Amino acid sequence: MSVALKSVITETAQSLEEKLTSLLGEKVLPQEVARPERLLEAMNYAALSGGKRLRPVLMVEAARLFGHENEGTLVAASALECIHCYSLAHDDLPAMDDDDLRRGRPTTHKAFDEATAILAGDALLTIAFDFIADEQVHPDAAIRLRLSQELARASGIGGMAGGQMLDLASEHRDRTEAEIRQLQAMKTGALIRYACRAGAILANASDDDIARLTRFGEIIGLAFQLADDLLDLTGDAEVVGKATGKDAEAGKATLVSLLGESHTRQELSRLISEADELLAPYGAKANTLKTLARYIADRES
Repeated sequence: MSVALKSVITETAQSLEEKLTSLLGEKVLPQEVARPERLLEAMNYAALSGGKRLRPVLMVEAARLFGHENEGTLVAASALECIHCYSLAHDDLPAMDDDDLRRGRPTTHKAFDEATAILAGDALLTIAFDFIADEQVHPDAAIRLRLSQELARASGIGGMAGGQMLDLASEHRDRTEAEIRQLQAMKTGALIRYACRAGAILANASDDDIARLTRFGEIIGLAFQLADDLLDLTGDAEVVGKATGKDAEAGKATLVSLLGESHTRQELSRLISEADELLAPYGAKANTLKTLARYIADRES
């Protein structure tokens, strides 16, 4: 990772941590009755456990590409990150991927218990839509409604949750390349696509620009999953921060298992070239997004 990109990611991650710490605080809001201490502790554990904060960074940078940068973008990015963190807490459960380690520390159900991890995930999912509805996100209620509806679709049956269902169903079963690509576009790609698209929407970008950022999000969403599959195959668990070799052990269908490591790396290279072409019209303003795309493809954790 370049020094410049590391600085951008660190700065945005720190700002996001501060915003999430505030939003997930003890203060009881109007129409709430109370915030149970143990549930709040588990929510903070799941949401404030570090990580690269890739999705918020993509949203912030997509908005910044069109000259939009304010606290409201961080609130919207916090909503997206809560959805992502809820999914991790649930995916790690024994009934799902059954993982004990996440980001180099015990998973939420190991640090607390299974019931608390489930409720923490439920609460993070729900509070995300509280955040996205806040007037601070955007003064135009129609924009907030659009962001809320698209977030629901990216995270629900036609997006992340549906993709996780397809992933579970793929264990010990042959899948075609088209089926695997669809699965990955939903499970991993949908929220990354949303991050890029939402940033452009927040900035009141043109329809053509939103479409361009949407395609960029689709490309790097697939690149992220391909890199993740390669890490599961070849990565060091201590560097990755979670157990590796889980896909093969579970008999899951991935593009790496179907096409092989060499072809997968070629596909990653092709995807990053397409991402560069998409962002070419924006010139130097898109350098951070271009660098992010390359980092996603080449990452080691």
